[in-house]
Amino acid sequence: MVFGKGSTTKVLTEEQVFELSKEAFTHNDLSGKKVLVILPDHTRSAPIDMMFRVVYKLLADKVELLDFIIALGTHPPMSDEMINERVGITQEERSNKYPKARFFNHFWKDPNQLTSAGIITEDEVVKISGGLMRQSVDIKINKMVYDYDTLLIIGPTFPHEVVGFSGGNKYLFPGIAGQEIIDMFHWLGALITNPGIIGNKYTPVRKVVDIAASF
Repeated sequence: MVFGKGSTTKVLTEEQVFELSKEAFTHNDLSGKKVLVILPDHTRSAPIDMMFRVVYKLLADKVELLDFIIALGTHPPMSDEMINERVGITQEERSNKYPKARFFNHFWKDPNQLTSAGIITEDEVVKISGGLMRQSVDIKINKMVYDYDTLLIIGPTFPHEVVGFSGGNKYLFPGIAGQEIIDMFHWLGALITNPGIIGNKYTPVRKVVDIAASF
């Protein structure tokens, strides 16, 4: 479902964003739920500070848990100071004004953080890649996702040189994924080449990402 509408001529105010988000949450009641919010790191531009305030205001008093994980992919972890800057708060505000928010980094190479969601078979990979690749791939993801009732992805959508467009399930894979699937679909994107990928709405790499998310 799509609720409300944005604008092609002006930037929405925080109040307008709040009302749009409020409308969406009335159709998706998260009362009493454990919610994990997936945020992009500092390499992605978006009004994450505003979205953090909006989501916290709408959910903090309703949900059982409101945790935030940084979708680092293979990027280095962010310090507390960097995370605070990302969501537009001070350390004091983090403790006093937003006490329910807990923040976590994703560590893509730590096997203790990961679990297997399933396998994309060799035959599936051959079909998806048009014969460019022949291998199975283990879908490893941060095991925290299984501790929550709802995953809430907040992030921008831009043309992307590996997937076609960023956004959506890409915040799961590679955002909070393990190395094998990250390596696999980056290599697939390289084989297809940048001109065949960037700015295309649906690509073989996006299909890999969506299949992984379906698990």
